Amino acid sequence: MENIDVMVLRALAGWRDKGHKALLATVVRTWGSSPRPIGSIMAMCDTGAVVGSVSGGCIEDDLIAKYTKAYAHQGVSQTAQQASPMSDQVIPSGPPELIKYGISADEAHRFGLPCGGTLELLLEFDPDANSLNNLITSLESGQLIQRRVNLQTGADELMPCNEPSELAIEGTYLINTFGPEYRMLLIGAGQLAEYLATMAKFNGFAVTVCDPREEYVGAWSVPGVKLLREMPDDVVLKFKADKRSCVIALSHDPKIDDMALLEALKTNAFYVGAIGSRKNNQARKNRLVEHFDMTNQEINKLKGPIGLYIGSKTPAEIAVSIMAEVLAVKNNVPISDDMKVEIAKNSKELN
Repeated sequence: MENIDVMVLRALAGWRDKGHKALLATVVRTWGSSPRPIGSIMAMCDTGAVVGSVSGGCIEDDLIAKYTKAYAHQGVSQTAQQASPMSDQVIPSGPPELIKYGISADEAHRFGLPCGGTLELLLEFDPDANSLNNLITSLESGQLIQRRVNLQTGADELMPCNEPSELAIEGTYLINTFGPEYRMLLIGAGQLAEYLATMAKFNGFAVTVCDPREEYVGAWSVPGVKLLREMPDDVVLKFKADKRSCVIALSHDPKIDDMALLEALKTNAFYVGAIGSRKNNQARKNRLVEHFDMTNQEINKLKGPIGLYIGSKTPAEIAVSIMAEVLAVKNNVPISDDMKVEIAKNSKELN
């Protein structure tokens, strides 16, 4: 599954290319609890079609009711009918509009917001198709792009940038950073890799799997995943892992896993891990230090045993555990010791 931001922008650009009126909604501020974080985007076509999300669904219904004639024919929910009566309005042209939802307790309940939740959206009407296509092309090529929108005119400009940053409103400009897809490189094409690759795709990662072993590659069956048969160290070098990348060794074969880890630990990947027990993980670290002169700083980046402790035993459950840890690290969520496999599992086995 493609990164959700790219999916939204691609749909929006397609609608505009075909001459449809459309809008882009961006969550720019939240107060209290909110269903979607700042920076979340949603696109809506004059046909009533919607891609992306800014709420649990009720705000989307309300926008459809307000801005499209197709509302009465699209089977829109009863919530939307109560929130906004049928309108002959269509998506307007002109400068962007800031709109708030959930200011009162009644509105918060009506729009499905958590208690006390309020959010503010920026609505851009008929965004420029050429600019959208240029943004998509840049993201597909792996660039990090800052998009600046003039709040008075709706004109936007795109600028490459080096570091991701939070959405901000500065003077008369909305500044939002769009990054390329997060990437995951899996070493080993076994059953666990199939489950983990599938979960990663649903979480917006572009997934590459590397395995030089013919007996594993021949059985691979996950569509939409790039499969490489080269040696792992060469693949890691070509992968060029950055701060939006993770590398996970799953082959259980030191000759394969160590080659990949040797190169991955020298990169800026936000997560580098390897499957295996505490004993195997320590032996792996010792090998990398003794035979390849890896530094303590590089070795300390290696996670293992990988995953969060959920009592997982099957390949599918282990994949859930690993994916949860990857997402926690990606989202800068602290992981307590009692959730770490290498600590929690050992403690529970002793008790």
